[in-house]
Amino acid sequence: MNNKFDALKDDDSGDHDQDQGSQKDCEKEKNGNDDKDQNTAKKKIAVPGVGEHPLQYNYSFWYSRRTPGRPASTQSYESNIRQIGSFASVEQFWRFYSHMIRPGDLTGHSDFHLFKEGIKPMWEDDANKQGGKWIIRLRKGLASRCWENLILAMLGEQFMVGEEICGAVVSVRFQEDIISIWNKTASDQATTARIRDTLRRVLNLPPNTIMEYKTHTDSIKAWEDFHGLVNPAGGR
Repeated sequence: MNNKFDALKDDDSGDHDQDQGSQKDCEKEKNGNDDKDQNTAKKKIAVPGVGEHPLQYNYSFWYSRRTPGRPASTQSYESNIRQIGSFASVEQFWRFYSHMIRPGDLTGHSDFHLFKEGIKPMWEDDANKQGGKWIIRLRKGLASRCWENLILAMLGEQFMVGEEICGAVVSVRFQEDIISIWNKTASDQATTARIRDTLRRVLNLPPNTIMEYKTHTDSIKAWEDFHGLVNPAGGR
């Protein structure tokens, strides 16, 4: 079976002034505990359960939401993005996915991200910084189906480009929705072409669908030019 998912498809911010030393101590202790918790979470690698179907790579779901028009920075973007959880098998994926809201039911300026474990959905991440993404803009009503088809193809290794795939994003906006798939090496034209062709096939896109490839370097420069800041918010 080419795609192991076929067997299971029917299963079910700002700075805060601190005037008092005691408050600083409390904050320091709290932050220390938070750091310990975060480090513990980072070290906890997802593993397939007994009898489960392992994926070729582990993946993590992320979610982000922001208010349009508010100033953004790398720090504010990174603090706004939340990791939902990681998984290592087909069964673990469905346990997450079956309880998640579908993109078509999200409101406002929201994003779901699905990236290989250890890769943050940010332009500046070491795995992403030399890469880029294919972008497809969708009319309202198509995001949920396209997102599901995309991530099933990605997890099922249908793109056949080795380790090049980093992750995928669905971005819900007011007048349209956007899906994208990120890869490591923007300069590898053969790989980006194969990703484009596979994306067109798995999403069953009409021949006249506009697909745009954008390097993360270009995204960062465009962000800097628009916001007039040196440190761009990764990914948006």
